[in-house]
Amino acid sequence: MASDAASSTGIPGRRLLIGLLVIFLAAVIPAIFLPTLLCRAEDPKLDDLGEVPAFSLVDAQGLPFTEEALRGHPTIVNFVFTRCDTICPVLSMKMQRIEDKTRDKRGIGIKLLSITVDPQHDTPERLAEFAARYKANPERWKFITGPAPAVRALVEGPFMNSMQAEGLTRSGAPNIVHSGYFLLVDGNLKIRGVYDSNDTQRLDQLMRDARFLGRTLRSGYKFGGT
Repeated sequence: MASDAASSTGIPGRRLLIGLLVIFLAAVIPAIFLPTLLCRAEDPKLDDLGEVPAFSLVDAQGLPFTEEALRGHPTIVNFVFTRCDTICPVLSMKMQRIEDKTRDKRGIGIKLLSITVDPQHDTPERLAEFAARYKANPERWKFITGPAPAVRALVEGPFMNSMQAEGLTRSGAPNIVHSGYFLLVDGNLKIRGVYDSNDTQRLDQLMRDARFLGRTLRSGYKFGGT
């Protein structure tokens, strides 16, 4: 009889404990996860500014570099030249910062591309030296050059930049007028945005947009094509 009484009083106790646990979980789980869901950023609405056409240039290792090198992953593009002593070092330091800040698992698929606007001077060897100054990882950050007409067609065409030389700088380097804007290319060779490198918030947005593109890709990637 005593064991029956203990049993009958124990069951309601367990039920009470389970009930309290359910109430606790019902209160705690929304408090943890609901703010995350409410604060989740909306997917960015990216532009479609045209497509990167077929081209054939070379990288700082002297290897062929074509539009296929941009396929299957997001690519951040800027424009520099090795004799530049004004804007280019700043642009390259900003690109280096982007490379540093996207080394995590979700950002490693983002690639970087610097195109010279002084291709007659900037040989692969000179670009390799320039890249080394900024500790550029050639697996992620490429520098490319090639015949001047081919580079000009790419830079001044789909990439909407300039290669116009206007005299010389104080150091005797050519004063090649080009913008400090960065471009974002998606894995289907579409140009998805233009970002002012002088605006820190825009550069942060560039990295978020590039991560978004990388997250939504279904195919793999191999920088450099083939």
